[in-house]
Amino acid sequence: MLWSDSDADLKAAALEIQQGNVVAMPTETVYGLAANALSPLAVRKIFEAKGRPADNPLIVHISEPEQMVHYAIPDVRAQRLAECFWPGPLTFILPKKDTIPSVVSAGLDSVALRLPAHPIALRLIREAGVPLAAPSANLSGKPSGTTAEHVLNDFKTKIAGVIDGGACICGLESTVVSLLDTRPVLLRPGFVTPEQLRQVLPDLIIANAVESQLKNSEKVLSPGLAHRHYAPEAETIGCLGQPEQIFKYLCTLQICKQDAVLCFEGEEKFFSVSIVETYGKRGDPESQGRQLFDALRNLDRKKPNRIFVCVEKTAGIGLAVYNRLLRACSFRMIDTERITGL
Repeated sequence: MLWSDSDADLKAAALEIQQGNVVAMPTETVYGLAANALSPLAVRKIFEAKGRPADNPLIVHISEPEQMVHYAIPDVRAQRLAECFWPGPLTFILPKKDTIPSVVSAGLDSVALRLPAHPIALRLIREAGVPLAAPSANLSGKPSGTTAEHVLNDFKTKIAGVIDGGACICGLESTVVSLLDTRPVLLRPGFVTPEQLRQVLPDLIIANAVESQLKNSEKVLSPGLAHRHYAPEAETIGCLGQPEQIFKYLCTLQICKQDAVLCFEGEEKFFSVSIVETYGKRGDPESQGRQLFDALRNLDRKKPNRIFVCVEKTAGIGLAVYNRLLRACSFRMIDTERITGL
C-alpha cells in the first residue's frame, strides 16, 4: 500500500499502527519502519521484516519534547540538546523507564529517543497516539531507504504500507549521542555535527566505534555500530585520495568489465570502467549524504562484480559520510595517497 500525506491516508496508516502493524514513514534523515514502541509484538514485526539482529536497539520517535520524561530519565544535558536541536536529526541515549519494552532497547537499561523534524512523521506520531519505534527502512545491513520507492522495493508485502513523503532531505541516519556517562559520547555522526554538539556539550568525546569496528566484548548501544551496515551486494572498497591517484591505483589491479566506480560529480572522466555512478560533489558532504544511499542502490541494480568508492575524509557532515562508507566497505579503506610508486 502506498499512501499520500492526505489526512485520510495518515489516519489509515495510524490505524495500522494502532492495530500492531508496521508502516514506513518519511523523516528528514531516512525512511523509517514504524511500529508502536509500547507493544513488544508490534516491535518484533520490525525485526522480522528487516531481518535485524535482536541485539541491535531501536530508536523511539516522539512528537513533543515533554514526552521524553514518559520513556526516559533525562538530565540537564538532554534538556539543552532538545532545546537546541529538536525537532531534528539528533538522537540521544538515556536511562530508560519501564514503559519501554525490553525488545526495543535490545535488553539494555537505556533508550534512544528522537523528535523528528519531518511534518509527516510528526503528524503520524500524533495521529497514532503512541511513540514509534522506527529504525531505517531497509533490509538489515543494506543501504537505507531515502525514497518510498526504495522501501517498496525492499519490503513489498512485508509491511502494511509506505507513506510517500518524497526524497529525504538529509539522506543519512540521525546523529546519536550517549548521555549515560559523565562525559557525553558521540556514537554515530550525522547532520548534527560534533562541532555543533560541542557548543552545547564542550566535553563531548567521539567513540572509537565511529571509525573502527566494535570489539567482541563491547555492547551495541546504538544502531549503526555493530553488524555489516549500509552495504550493497557487491564487494565494496573505499579509495581515499584525488581522482588521478585513485585512477593510478585502480590501474595496478585487474579491473574487469563488471567492476564499478562510485565517484564525485565531474570526476567520471578519470575512470575507464563501464559502470560509473556519482554521489554528490567533492568538498560538499551535504550533497554526498543526500545521494549516497540512492547511488549504492543504483549500483546494486547494475550487479557489478566489485565497487570502488572515491572517498574523502573531512570534518562536520563529512565525518558522517565517511562513517557510513567505512561500514559499507567493511572497513576496507585504501589511502591511495600513501601508496608509493603510483
